[in-house]
Amino acid sequence: MHKDHQYGEWGLACFLSNRQIWPGYGDENWPNVLVRNIVMCISCFSVSPKLWVLSATWQVTQQDLQDIYNPPFQSCVQEGQASSLMCRVNGVPTCADYSFLTETVHNNWGLNGYIVSDCDAVQVMHDDTGYAPTSEDAVADALNAGYLAAFTQSAINKGKFNESRVDEALYQVLLVQMCLGMFDGNPANQQFGSLGPKDVCTDAHQELALEAARQSIVLLKNDGNILPLSQNKKIAVIGPNGNASHVMLGDYEGIPCRYITPLDGLMNFGVGNYQKVHYAPGCADTACEGGDLIPDAVAVASNADAVVLVVGLTQEQETESLDRTSLLLPGFQQDLISAVATYANGCPVVLVIMSAEPVDISVAKEDSHIQSIMWVGYPGEAGGQAMANIIFGYHNPGGRLPVSWYPEEYTKIKMTDMHMCPDRSSGYPGRTYRIYTGKIVYEFGYGLSYSTFTHVLTSAPAALIALTLQEQHCYHQWRASSNSICQTSNFALTILVQNVGGMDGKHSLLLFSETPTAGIKGAPLRQLLAFETLYLGADEQRQLTFNIDPCTQLSTVKEDGTYMLDTGTHILTVGSAKHSVVIVSADSITADVNSSGGRNSQP
Repeated sequence: MHKDHQYGEWGLACFLSNRQIWPGYGDENWPNVLVRNIVMCISCFSVSPKLWVLSATWQVTQQDLQDIYNPPFQSCVQEGQASSLMCRVNGVPTCADYSFLTETVHNNWGLNGYIVSDCDAVQVMHDDTGYAPTSEDAVADALNAGYLAAFTQSAINKGKFNESRVDEALYQVLLVQMCLGMFDGNPANQQFGSLGPKDVCTDAHQELALEAARQSIVLLKNDGNILPLSQNKKIAVIGPNGNASHVMLGDYEGIPCRYITPLDGLMNFGVGNYQKVHYAPGCADTACEGGDLIPDAVAVASNADAVVLVVGLTQEQETESLDRTSLLLPGFQQDLISAVATYANGCPVVLVIMSAEPVDISVAKEDSHIQSIMWVGYPGEAGGQAMANIIFGYHNPGGRLPVSWYPEEYTKIKMTDMHMCPDRSSGYPGRTYRIYTGKIVYEFGYGLSYSTFTHVLTSAPAALIALTLQEQHCYHQWRASSNSICQTSNFALTILVQNVGGMDGKHSLLLFSETPTAGIKGAPLRQLLAFETLYLGADEQRQLTFNIDPCTQLSTVKEDGTYMLDTGTHILTVGSAKHSVVIVSADSITADVNSSGGRNSQP
């Protein structure tokens, strides 16, 4: 229920992640590379100015709509070149909103593909919300908004719309099907026609599953550099997820090639001797409704040289249509953690959180008996091996948190309050790292490494001239066809990164900005502009350049939903490196020139 809002936290990753998966993705030649092989559908778009939730309606401001909800989808369409978009049901349902789906997505953003409804969203417009009086009216709303739906023939027979609307929607679907090669003859004779079961569990694919798990693990605490552990230790594996298998796959999962549970991983890829690894669940399951198994877990832990506590959640606590009402670990899990850590006789205690969503582990964070904490998400089939690789130092952790981790008091905020900006008069702290003003357990983008990385700014401008307000308005209104307008203000920021630790590893560089109006009238306190990952050997150094488009990346959304590049000092931060860029308005320069009789005025 109270999870961090997805749009504000990781919307930027849509385009950038696709570049990592498919080389050339988003480049000018992308349509000639893989356009016949894959179509990306983005979901779920989005909210209307009035949001229908739990049989009631809430207002969504134009500022939040343009600043938070829409940008991830817009970047997936424009930069990520998505060919399909899934709409959902809200107050004026997005699935019935011509302004959103046709004028914004197709005409303004330039979606070259089709719209599809989320599951039974069209039916919900009639059956559940009463927005449409009949099923045929719901279909008519969908088609008039820009896409096909069930009951179309019945709606045509009842004169709900002109048949030409069907032709328009059908054209969008057939266009994508043709690009995929679906009309090119027998699929078996096409480029991927020979693919079959033999291509699923190859060594390369299983190695990819392992590498994905390793790169996703986030090290949150490592007091005294207790990790990595040496292999010659007797290990106690404790916790309801200590021998998890299917749980590691998460939701919407496929069939794995095999399972490597945390217990298996620590036995076979860590200590290497099953006689040195002892297991006690401590709880019957993650609900942990009783504490009767805790004494056995304490006994096992007290005889070990190191303890690995694997706790967290499963699909029994978090999944689609099942919202959490608390951010704490379920049941007696915290009692299990505290008891084991207290009676571990001073040996290293590693706490592993397996979950999709954040958990309030403030107690463990401050507990000196717990020297290390890792978040592994739901790590997939090779999760246990990935955990062992990091715990015993075969892999240097480099993951970062994709969402903020809030304390339990965050649950006092109503789930149905869609406002993003804080309200001092009511004590409402806002949502997401960009705007939230309350307490935090771990911040968005946080993550430790076994190495230390330094950052030195080597090149960046001190001042820039912004476009006129009229030019800015034109750019944001017609971005798909006017990218050249802003190119004159683009600049590069170059950072020298060095691994000064003794271990090779990947390092993620997150570029944040703080505008002159940060925290004022809904402007973000800070925002992520870009991120890149470098693999650096011990003592290796490399330069990395971020190319910045101020019109897109440094602009803020005002209360009326319009974008503006604020004049004044913008602070850019990458790790420990900071740089200030002063932006001067072209309008003010023009005014100065006119008032000075035509003399040039420079910033």
